[in-house]
Amino acid sequence: MHLGHAYAALFAWDAARRSGGRFLIRIEDIDRGRCRPGFEEAIFEDLRWLGLDWDGTARRQSEHLDDYAAALTRLDELGVIYPCFCTRSEIRLEIKHANEAPHGPDGPVYPGTCRALSYEERKQEILVGRPHAWRLDVQKALNMTGPLSWTDRGAGEQTADPSAAGDIIVARKDVPTSYHLSVTIDDYLQGVTLVTRGDDLFHASGIHRLLQALLELEPPQWHHHPLITDSNGVRLAKRNRAMTLRSLRRAGKTPAEVRAMVGYET
Repeated sequence: MHLGHAYAALFAWDAARRSGGRFLIRIEDIDRGRCRPGFEEAIFEDLRWLGLDWDGTARRQSEHLDDYAAALTRLDELGVIYPCFCTRSEIRLEIKHANEAPHGPDGPVYPGTCRALSYEERKQEILVGRPHAWRLDVQKALNMTGPLSWTDRGAGEQTADPSAAGDIIVARKDVPTSYHLSVTIDDYLQGVTLVTRGDDLFHASGIHRLLQALLELEPPQWHHHPLITDSNGVRLAKRNRAMTLRSLRRAGKTPAEVRAMVGYET
């Protein structure tokens, strides 16, 4: 964990404890190529060192693939998902050739190449074993649900705008789920009433609200917090080698000092 993770954990823990609620831990380990048991234990070690406790046992997404598969089946029954056979390079090439490729919160929006395939074309591609992900037909889904809104405790009532992200992936080629689908199902099954996370995921809540409406799940509230940045204003992240809690411990920092570094003095 780095300082940004510490702030996010303290923010969620404080919100739960102040309201008499439960602070839940979830291990989002569906990316099998990047996840290791040692990383999970290091997270628990860092949280304990910060002085945080949590309720119940951690939910590991890798142990609940059946839950996500059931949700995916339901979306398929509703007719709002389709198989996508495009590779990343093919998507990049099509966007490059477009005159004005639309951009969403996460970059260029998927151009909908496979959405236009007929039922027979999709079936044939699957029969020959061509690898595929599953995408949500966002416009078709919105036509089914109608306008949606969601509540952020800091920013107030929000109009859901999932179309800004395009037809998002709900099941990857290598695993039968995605971040968006997994967290939506997890929040419901864990009884989450308040989702806390960074402002960089603000747009994702509209996507999750659409999935909740399709699957008839009670929506929680959200609270998006500011991101911790370095001295140059760059968001702390693993890829830019931000200071880890482990390195700060080794440098002699105390839990109280680290809390103060991210704005939690108590």
